[in-house]
Amino acid sequence: MPSFSKAWVISGIIILATVTASAGQTPSRFVSSRGQQLVSGQGSPLLLKGINLGNWLVPEGYMFKFKNTNSPRLISTMLNQLVGEEEASRFWKTYRANYITREDISFIKQAGFNSVRVPFSYRLLVTEGGSPRFAGEGYQLLDNVVAWCRSEQLYVILDMHAAPGGQTGDNIDDGWGYPYLFESPEAQALTVNLWRRLAARYRNEPTVIGYDLLNEPIAHYFDIASLNPRLEALYRRIVAGIRTVDRNHLIFLGGAQWDTNFKVFGPPFDSRVVYTFHKYWMEVNQAAIQDYVDFRNEHGVPVWMGESGENTDAWIRSFRMLLEQNNIGWCFWPYKKLDATSSVVSINPPADWNTIVGFAEGPRSTFEEVRTHRPSPAQARKILNDYLARIRFANCRINDKYLAALGLREKRAPGRKGK
Repeated sequence: MPSFSKAWVISGIIILATVTASAGQTPSRFVSSRGQQLVSGQGSPLLLKGINLGNWLVPEGYMFKFKNTNSPRLISTMLNQLVGEEEASRFWKTYRANYITREDISFIKQAGFNSVRVPFSYRLLVTEGGSPRFAGEGYQLLDNVVAWCRSEQLYVILDMHAAPGGQTGDNIDDGWGYPYLFESPEAQALTVNLWRRLAARYRNEPTVIGYDLLNEPIAHYFDIASLNPRLEALYRRIVAGIRTVDRNHLIFLGGAQWDTNFKVFGPPFDSRVVYTFHKYWMEVNQAAIQDYVDFRNEHGVPVWMGESGENTDAWIRSFRMLLEQNNIGWCFWPYKKLDATSSVVSINPPADWNTIVGFAEGPRSTFEEVRTHRPSPAQARKILNDYLARIRFANCRINDKYLAALGLREKRAPGRKGK
């Protein structure tokens, strides 16, 4: 098998290592585009059929059954109040080790997917403080999932779901309720530099298809007339930074207003660019995606549906079929969720999980309220430890009907139960 040099950047130090590519993959054979189509490293047309690894590296409250405690920062604060910082830190370390594992990636491949999108927060890759450093556990976590996907011959799209300053202005970017990224030179510089570092890390990795630069930028309830023109300008800066170290990988550009608005884009400014849209909760018909088809036809570039889901199996099936009829690759949301049918697999909740939900959603604005409503530390630790065991793939339930709606089916081992 071929070998190649790879640069690892750890705390600002570049370390060179020799990596052996998997059989059938060489560092010169990357997924690319040919007009409106993606093509594999072997030159054949490639229709992406993927799943989002949501809630792993960017926790979202609703996937824990929380409503108000809905961002990573708010969930972390609640856990600190519940069990203390040290115990909460241990929780998160185990959570990230258990939520997505090699077994999950193997199952995703067996089910028939050919790709995963990996949402991540910049906070796992950058130290806090006045002079940020590029260090954190996120690098190893991303390396792990890329290695597992390489072994299973699954493609990876890296997705900056939570960018410095916040690109959306809602809980999903773990910011402060406004897309400050577009008004902060410091946050923009950090975003450009972080993407350049990630691109340098994976520039020789054909398992990685490319980089989804900013998830769902600029929510619709802000001054979009002022903010929207800043989006493509920032994309140009990020891409320019990436291209100083990596000319191999595709760049995924999402439209404004939750990745729905392509009117913010001019003609393509890079030869390896894919435009990505998200669509939720609409009537499934050609009109729902026609703007994106028109954009593809006008500019001769690929488009990709990077997120959809959170709906009935019938809706999922009809939208998936519509996308495939239009030769549009897809990546549904999410892979794993607590006690749900609208995901590939479902986590069985601990018997007393409502105790955690009650504390998370109850009054906690004063120390007295925290003391009054907090369960005992022993009870809280027991419930959380049970949850951490249940999120492992072996303890989850497979949603067969959801897989069937995606046109896929698990190759089930004897004794494995689904629903």
